[in-house]
Amino acid sequence: MSASRLLSVLLLLQSRGRVSARGLADELGVSVRTAYRDVARLQAAGVPVYAEPGRGGGYQLVDGYRTRLTGMSEGEARALLFAGLPGPAADLGLAAEMTAARLKLLAALPTGLREEAVRTAAVFHLDAPGWYREPEPTPYLPVFVDAVLTQRGVDVHYRRWRAPQEVHRRLRPYGLVLKSGIWYLVAAAKNRIATYRVTQVLDAVPSDERFSRPGDFDLGAYWTSYLDDFRTRRYTGTATIRLSPRGRRRLPDNVSPEVVRAVDTTASAAGDDGWVEAVIPTESTEHACGELLRLGVDVEVVAPPELRRAMADTVGVLARAYGSG
Repeated sequence: MSASRLLSVLLLLQSRGRVSARGLADELGVSVRTAYRDVARLQAAGVPVYAEPGRGGGYQLVDGYRTRLTGMSEGEARALLFAGLPGPAADLGLAAEMTAARLKLLAALPTGLREEAVRTAAVFHLDAPGWYREPEPTPYLPVFVDAVLTQRGVDVHYRRWRAPQEVHRRLRPYGLVLKSGIWYLVAAAKNRIATYRVTQVLDAVPSDERFSRPGDFDLGAYWTSYLDDFRTRRYTGTATIRLSPRGRRRLPDNVSPEVVRAVDTTASAAGDDGWVEAVIPTESTEHACGELLRLGVDVEVVAPPELRRAMADTVGVLARAYGSG
């Protein structure tokens, strides 16, 4: 039973007065039978819900019954959006508000639902950063949180990958995205929307400029489009490789998912030695060399010649460093 869905039922009844079982089911995306069970569970938890029969009837709360979600500050209300994400809430500067909001939310629930919510929280934990990576410091993240919510411009000093590496920009922040433990800011600058890695911000100062976020801007849709474009721009070439059976098993732990999918799609039939030949996408000779060397003796580059030479040169340097002829 979903405690969050039961809370949604309660708030729907409180805000709308009377709702049919079909109306609850449609609103919550569940079956009518599930809606009946949810109402029964609320009644068992002590919530005074009763049914009004006949045409135009439905479920409603006893007159005067209200949940006690009161006394929340603006910061606590914002923190409810991140109530299940303690790590990100702390990054956003909302740790104290999140704790206070959580306590008030639990206090407002009937005893049965409160106990279920506590049990649910005890068995889920989010650890956003990937393996083998320390969390990145984001001292200016709270500045961007405020700018996104108040629609205020920010003047930033930003370090990027291409020259000139350090630039100054006036940004109009549209939203923040947490991807694999890394925070990104989506913002408009010079009449175009771009993505900025928050840890690359060297300085950020709120400006006096106020702006209006476009009404048709969808952060989720933008991010999906951005990822698709990034993958398209990321891989600019291809390479033909041979893989041993062990090398193929080790692929997912050492190369990107795009390379794994390419091998699965293009791999030839295994030879007598079990090796297969496949064509994979590559970013650059240097990057491909470093990535494939992780597979050691379980991979051989067939083409292009410049990547094969790079692999041979690197292996030669390693052999000399370790004293091999």
